[in-house]
Amino acid sequence: MSKLILIPTPIGNLGDITLRSIEAIKSVDLLLAEDTRQTGKLLKHLEINQKMWPHHAHNEHKTIEAVLDKIKSGEKIGLVSDAGTPGISDPGFLLVRACIQAGVPIEPLPGATAFVPALVGSGFPCDKFFFEGFLPHKKGRQTRLKFLAELPCTIILYESPHRLVKTLIQIGEFMGNNRNVCVVRELSKVFETFQRGAVSELVEFYEKNPPKGEIVVIIGGEGK
Repeated sequence: MSKLILIPTPIGNLGDITLRSIEAIKSVDLLLAEDTRQTGKLLKHLEINQKMWPHHAHNEHKTIEAVLDKIKSGEKIGLVSDAGTPGISDPGFLLVRACIQAGVPIEPLPGATAFVPALVGSGFPCDKFFFEGFLPHKKGRQTRLKFLAELPCTIILYESPHRLVKTLIQIGEFMGNNRNVCVVRELSKVFETFQRGAVSELVEFYEKNPPKGEIVVIIGGEGK
């Protein structure tokens, strides 16, 4: 049956891929990949040969129509990002929306997403939380921080290593330096770490110990 399958891939440890994801990768006629080189490493590990097309933030507006034409002609298309679930701070939303509007079936598979293990391992309340993803780099950044500062629940951010200290300093400016934060680095990989403490403590720590790798920042609600 022709359709679009959203296929989660491991966020680090390749052993985290699900059996359904493996079967989906094998079954599709074409695999859309955020970075074909990165996905190629996964396919090599799985010993799967699969035709790939690049589908990323810089070309997704141009490729959507061609992908829709393929699905409408009877092909089964898979979509993967470099790591995790497509569409979560990665390309995917625009294609999914276009498929829905065109009446094309969507099959989203459950699987790896970085913020879930980071959240449940942070020690902060998980019953209510707000996923912000990446903050704007420049325009609108302070507006978003002001908005987040008013939320009473746990807040989840994605951040790059070279911007982490700046972001922690700004969290302190808008939410107070005593706000409790958990910085989660390299989930599921060899150097996975959960660094917990007040904002001021974590700023001091990461100024002395520049971080590397993929980072999730969990901000506790006020008083949490």
